Amino acid sequence: MLAHRGMAQTFDMAGVEADTCTAERINTPVHPFLENTLAGIGAAFDAGADQVEFDVQWTADGQFAVFHDWTLECRTDGTGTTRDQTMDELRKLDIGYGYTADGGRTYPFRGKGVGLMPSLNEVLSAFPTQSLLIHVKSNDRAEGAALAERLADENLDRLTVYGGDEPVAAVRERLPDLRVMSKAIMLDCLGWYTAIGWTGSVPSACHRTQLHLPEGIARWMWGFPERFAERMRKADARIVIVGGSGGFSEGFDTPEALDRIPEGFPGLVWTNRVESIAPLLK
Repeated sequence: MLAHRGMAQTFDMAGVEADTCTAERINTPVHPFLENTLAGIGAAFDAGADQVEFDVQWTADGQFAVFHDWTLECRTDGTGTTRDQTMDELRKLDIGYGYTADGGRTYPFRGKGVGLMPSLNEVLSAFPTQSLLIHVKSNDRAEGAALAERLADENLDRLTVYGGDEPVAAVRERLPDLRVMSKAIMLDCLGWYTAIGWTGSVPSACHRTQLHLPEGIARWMWGFPERFAERMRKADARIVIVGGSGGFSEGFDTPEALDRIPEGFPGLVWTNRVESIAPLLK
């Protein structure tokens, strides 16, 4: 199980676009956890997650805040961008301020999120052995270089970095032993595999990656699921199956959705509801 943003509030994905404020459309809360927090990440592992994904944003003082949005107005009581703020300033914000499930009549997390935005350092320290997936939300090559510098002394076997093509390329250049993924890597790897996979060969672009494979295109992969997964395992590539076309982090979030996972699939399953799906899958 791969828990997207840890234990988090879910939302209606219908009509979601890149600039949609998803905090304004959450489903009725069924647990008290917010995305990208130490408590939410810990709860996801406790629920059965094998890997937890979280987002990072570069701050004004060169640290990495664990937070989804480029701007602050949607979820918090702050304004501007994360890059405008230092980590200390971001920590003072109420990250639960903007969440509502009833169109703004009530805000169930308002006042409860002050001080809950952690830094990357805090997450790495709090979960020193667990498998973590770090999402770089920008396409800034300099941010990727800074992230690689921060991760250089960590146990790279437990970490994966994905996100924009430019920062991920910078990470890969500096940390070639770290498993990574970006759109460019995915297209290169899977494009070549669809062309030559019938031979049993695995393109070099697939090596030491984590492939987030939408279920809609998985069936086009030669030998999927068992033979494909075994070939990727030998290339040290980890496979994650993602719901639908892979857009906007659709996951396997209902018992019925689990029926769509191919029998024999040995990789990770992406979910936004790890608390209810992990027990069923395991």
